[in-house]
This record gives sequence, structure tokens and C-alpha cells, in this order.
Amino acid sequence: MMRAGIAAALSLVLTAPQAGDTGPYLAADQYPDGMIILPPPPAAGSAAATLDMAVFRATRKLEGSPRWQIAADDVTNDPLGRNACAMQMVLDAKRAPVLARLLARARTGPVVGKVKAAYQVPRPYLREEGPICEPKTAHLAGNGDYPSGHTANGWLEAQILAQVMPDKASAILARGRAYGESRAICGSHSKSAVEAGYMAGAAVFTVLQTSPAYQRALDAARKEVHQLRATAPHPDGRACAAEAAALRVRPW
Repeated sequence: MMRAGIAAALSLVLTAPQAGDTGPYLAADQYPDGMIILPPPPAAGSAAATLDMAVFRATRKLEGSPRWQIAADDVTNDPLGRNACAMQMVLDAKRAPVLARLLARARTGPVVGKVKAAYQVPRPYLREEGPICEPKTAHLAGNGDYPSGHTANGWLEAQILAQVMPDKASAILARGRAYGESRAICGSHSKSAVEAGYMAGAAVFTVLQTSPAYQRALDAARKEVHQLRATAPHPDGRACAAEAAALRVRPW
């Protein structure tokens, strides 16, 4: 009994996040190179560029719909909130601080930012007039279309949550895909930018697995979620059914 207790305590010490585990999990030179991994954005006049604008035009018809409202919410919501139905748990940073920190420390900016700066692709609403689901600010206009940073972060977050809760992986990853699609439905990003965002998020997730700090935090988050399964509230069933129905509307 005593040996088992000592072993359990030692396991907790070895797997718990350490005091120095703050900031990004990867150093700047550890991030994959988006300029090598991602394809160039569609060339002007190409079939892919034409499809980008066709998707933009078609999705303007969704303005005011339930799917449009989800896209608007996806501009500013947090990963735990938007994945409540997929996780079948209502979690936040106060209830699940370890999981919230795990997600907050994993970002795709070093990959996305370099590619955006290199190509400076105008967002679709700057190429053709049309409503979008968020304010048309100077900051938004000055931050290139390709690739979608929201999509990259959302897909990375979905993969991490699926790793923490593998029994909910299918639902979580489906919501991660829909989160990227929200950017095209919103009109803030093109189809090609969303697809590149998925690729950027997947690339960061792969390299993230090499970080010992990430692995410690992942293990701690799994333990936290395991304990919360018995006590965390469930999301409203009718609201989740309405969300599922709205998310069946696809941008392409």
C-alpha cells in the first residue's frame, strides 16, 4: 500500500506542469515553416481564385441565418465555450484552469504570420463588395486573407481537445472544421485561406508533440477533465440540437 501511494505521488510530480512551464510550448525556431508547407495562394484568374469568389458570393445569402450567427459568434468565442456541445460538458477557465492554459499556450501565429506577410492577399470583401459577419475594421483589412489565422488556431485547438478527450474526438474535430468554415461564411476569409489554415494548424499540432512541457500539460489536462466528467454541467440539449442543425449548412 505504501509503495503504491509513493508511486502515485511520484507520478503526479513527474507529470504535473512545472513552475517554469509558461509561454509558448515551442521556441521560435521550432515552428514548422509555413512558406514551405503551405501552397501559394491561388493565382489571379485561376480556377481556384474564381472558386474563392464564387463561394464568397454564395455565402452572402446566409446573412441573418442561424449559420451566419454561429459564424459571428465564432469571431470572438473561446474554444471551451464553442466546443461545449461536442464535449458534452460546459467548461471554462475557472472550472478547468489546466485545460484552459493548455489551449492558451498553443498558438499558430509564427506559422500563419510569416505566410500572411509574404503574400498580402486581400480579403474577399475587399475584392468584391458584400456584407461580412464582423466589423470591417482597418486592422482586419490590413491583416491578409491567406492563410486564415482563426482557422489555424481553431483546428489546432480541436486537435488538442480531441487528444485530451479521445472519446469525443469525432464531434470535437467536426466542430473544429465548422469553425474554419465559419470564416468563409462570415466573408472574412476565402475558401483557399480556410483550407490553408487547417494545414497550418495540423502542422503546428504535429511539432507540438515533441515538446516535453506540452506533454506534461496534456497529461495534467487529461487528469483534470477525468475528474470533471462527474461534476461539470451538461450543455442545453435543445441549444445543441439547434447548433447541429445550423452547422449542417456548408459554405461549399
